[in-house]
Amino acid sequence: MKIIVCLKQVPNTTEIKIDPVTNTLKRDGVASIINPDDKTGLEVALQLKDKFGAHVTVISMGPKQAEKALGEALAMGADRAILLTDRAFAGADTLATSKTIAAAINTLEYDLIIAGRQAIDGDTAQVGPEIAEHLGLPQITYVNNVEYSAEENTFTVQRQFEDGYQLLQVQTPCLFTLLATAEKPRYMRVKGLVDLDKKEVEILTRADIVIEDAVLGLKGSPTKVKQSFNKQYNSNKQKFVLDPAEAAKLIATTLKEKHLI
Repeated sequence: MKIIVCLKQVPNTTEIKIDPVTNTLKRDGVASIINPDDKTGLEVALQLKDKFGAHVTVISMGPKQAEKALGEALAMGADRAILLTDRAFAGADTLATSKTIAAAINTLEYDLIIAGRQAIDGDTAQVGPEIAEHLGLPQITYVNNVEYSAEENTFTVQRQFEDGYQLLQVQTPCLFTLLATAEKPRYMRVKGLVDLDKKEVEILTRADIVIEDAVLGLKGSPTKVKQSFNKQYNSNKQKFVLDPAEAAKLIATTLKEKHLI
């Protein structure tokens, strides 16, 4: 089994700061990590590798500094790491990003593609499903559990909802997007850290993939950010000490006044 895991390096914070001029994230001085949902996806891939002998490739698109996240993935047990990096990819929205990653995946062999449900710096949950659409693959999103039958070459997957879940069966090739709650990611292995000197993160640039220039980067992004701003907090608050029935009545009245219900 050949598995591809899509990873994104993200700022290690939920306090995202926006550059008011460029409308992009300010990353200076903020440590970076593997996106939590993606890291869970990697753990699921590594568990399949442990049980069935799968080959795991991790792929990411971003600046050169994303090599650090891919190095961590290799130390956790991934077999191969690929970084898509080129000025031509800069400024990409989810559509341009997914098209670029899909073009790179088209150069690889795979049975299963795993992505995180969404990234903590964007929260769109769009890139994984869009990759599946570009590649013409069946997809299952919001996955919370994965079981594989080698005899039937099928996955039985639990798809989570707020009030329940679905059990779905799918044959390869396919794509899943994983919830962070699906598994607890393992730590980097000592042997993996030692063996990092023997492994290299492969770099793919614009010249290495077959794709039209018109769909790349900022030029290929139909999403345009008109304005970005940080949350504004109103410190003018009132405190109420009420019993549950009175509190419920006050909440309902306030929401009605604000035309929220």
